[in-house]
This record gives sequence, C-alpha cells and structure tokens, in this order.
Amino acid sequence: MHLVEYISHARERTMSDQYNREEIYSRPVRAGKRTYFFDVKATRGQDLYMTITESKRRFDDNGNVHYQKHKIFLYREDFANFEEGFVDAVEKIQELMATGNYRDPIAEREAKAETEENSADETTQGDTLAETPEEETTESSSDDITFEDL
Repeated sequence: MHLVEYISHARERTMSDQYNREEIYSRPVRAGKRTYFFDVKATRGQDLYMTITESKRRFDDNGNVHYQKHKIFLYREDFANFEEGFVDAVEKIQELMATGNYRDPIAEREAKAETEENSADETTQGDTLAETPEEETTESSSDDITFEDL
C-alpha cells in the first residue's frame, strides 16, 4: 500500500470511527430560542460519556444564520456528583421561588394562557353574553415570557 493510499484509508477509518461515536444516542430538547443536545458517545477505548450542548441560533450583521454553541463533557465517573449538584441547585431554586422574592415566568405564562383561554371562551358564547371589546394585542410585549427569562 502506498503512503497516500494508507493516509487516505486511515483518514476514512478515523472519520468513520468519529461518525460512529457520534451516533450512539442523541436527544435534542427545544427550549425557546435554544436547543439542548444530550449526546452519548464513546471514547476509542469504549468508555461512555455524555456531551451537553446548548445551541443558539444567531444572525450576523449581513443576516446570515450561524449557531453559537456551548458544550460540556460529562464523564461516567462524574454522573453521580453532577446529578447531586444539579438536583441540589433545582431544589434551591424551588426554595427561593417559594419566598415570593423572584419572578416565576412559568406561573406567569400559565396565568396568561388561562386568561386568554377564558377570554376566548367568553367571546365564543356569542349572544348569551354582552359583547366585550377586543383587547389590543401586540406581537411582543414586556409581559411576554421566554426561556431567556429563566
């Protein structure tokens, strides 16, 4: 085998190995303007690990789309400690939210949806209720809640 053929074959094998490592498992989670990817991969030595990638769609000055990505690597031996820290932080957030000192965008979004649903129900009842003036709506208001608020 010539050197060029050997290098080409090695490159194809390496790319194939990388492709196969990438394809063990991937779970995208869409969250507003972001998408999180939970990917299970294996090292060359067949040790499993996870990458968690946050991907945000952005536009440059010319309007071209690009994706800003942030990635962490989480190795199996760290799963228990990571889970413990994650659960502890979530519980702390729940504790702090219970004080009433912080915004609750989830509750605000649910209340807004319920208000809109009740308003829609009232207007569809037709002749039995007095007509109510339609509220002006805008595409985006300061009351809108997005994942960015969390």
